[in-house]
Amino acid sequence: MKHKFSAQDILEIAPTFRFQWEEAQGCHVILYPEGMVKLNPAAGEILKRCDSEANVGRIIDDLNTTFPDTDLEDDVYNFLDTAYENKWIRHKPA
Repeated sequence: MKHKFSAQDILEIAPTFRFQWEEAQGCHVILYPEGMVKLNPAAGEILKRCDSEANVGRIIDDLNTTFPDTDLEDDVYNFLDTAYENKWIRHKPA
């Protein structure tokens, strides 16, 4: 399966969205002018690492360290594809 990103790509939250922990919801959310998307814990863990500094490979390595005994690579790439399609993330501009 072809993904939209490579291990070297650096990602960031798109400027039209805000990613944050929402205490009232008890989860990470994506805020945008029209509303809010509540994220499951896995999505929150992935998006909080899309910080304009870490490349996708480092995000996967960090998640594998944080959650040992799991193989998260395909799940991370699939979620990043979905986040990109929803315009929540983008490639960091050069």
